Amino acid sequence: MQYHDPSFSADLIRWQKQHGRHALPWQNTRDAYKIWLSEIMLQQTQVSAVLGYFARFLERFPTLQDLAAAPVEDVMAQWSGLGYYTRARNLHKCAQRVVAEHDGVFPSDPALLAELPGIGRSTAAAIAAFSSGRRAAIMDGNVKRVFARVFGINTYPGERKTEEAMWARAEALLPEAGIESYTQGLMDMGATLCTRSSPECTRCPMQPRCVAFATDRVKDLPVRKPKKATPEKHATMLLIVDRDEVLLEQRPASGIWGGLLSLPELDGHNAANDDDDVLPEPDAAAVAAAASPFGAVESQERLKTVTHVFTHYKLHIAPLLITLAQRTALAGEPRYTWLPAASVADAALPAPIKKLLLELLGNRTDAQARMF
Repeated sequence: MQYHDPSFSADLIRWQKQHGRHALPWQNTRDAYKIWLSEIMLQQTQVSAVLGYFARFLERFPTLQDLAAAPVEDVMAQWSGLGYYTRARNLHKCAQRVVAEHDGVFPSDPALLAELPGIGRSTAAAIAAFSSGRRAAIMDGNVKRVFARVFGINTYPGERKTEEAMWARAEALLPEAGIESYTQGLMDMGATLCTRSSPECTRCPMQPRCVAFATDRVKDLPVRKPKKATPEKHATMLLIVDRDEVLLEQRPASGIWGGLLSLPELDGHNAANDDDDVLPEPDAAAVAAAASPFGAVESQERLKTVTHVFTHYKLHIAPLLITLAQRTALAGEPRYTWLPAASVADAALPAPIKKLLLELLGNRTDAQARMF
């Protein structure tokens, strides 16, 4: 199967130099630290969402060494709200590995980069191309969409056979020179022209060769993954307050929101189904038993359900506001902590939990004010 076509890369490089993006804060540099940080943040996240986080992250961790030496809790706090938190944990581990194993310098070999935590084959290629000018192929969602349309690929890109063929094509199309502009061009095309829902075909440099455009299948390609019903999960979370503090629990390192602080869940009061919109009201005895390690319950109030959409399911959170009459010391419970209300905005909390707490604190009534 022959994929070699120098005119493809030549057209793309020419377009990128004239019309591509050149002023992003991680461009126009060979600093592998900044390039790596941007590539990790941009995984499954749009540029507009990354810009603010990238600037704040560099302000807090200006060098790789600063990041490697920081407590993981500080890293998670800076990442809070950006989502896909495994990226943040791997980011910290990767920084420590580069310092310990590569004297604080990212290797230029894509194969070595791909061995580091959180860096896959495509991300390694992008880092190597932008920081060292290495010829290596990328293959993210944007590239798959561009290839599927330009070359008329009629099978789902997530299938192994199709993905392998796309990688072979990507390797064959690499230019002999100008790898930086070529790699950036693929990213720019997918992000600004060959978008998922509103492609601008009239401005695309690939229009003359685009099979999808010629056959009126731009909206049909790439082939979408067969849809499945989105699972829905329900959980009652305990929002336990005492004066101006709220009780939080550090979640396990694995699973959703791994390593972040969150609200404790009411054991045995959750569900994973599509039949019920809400969970039944928990009885007072169950709530008192759950709260008893932290103090005596003065009152409880069911708050409005919050829905958060993950990649693979929806989570319906039923918050239960519990006011303590008297707090019990947290002896031998290191995973629990009392957080002052004033510290919520800067804490390493999942986005929906932080939003819930900030809304509650910002909209509390005079009767509730004594709790915070």
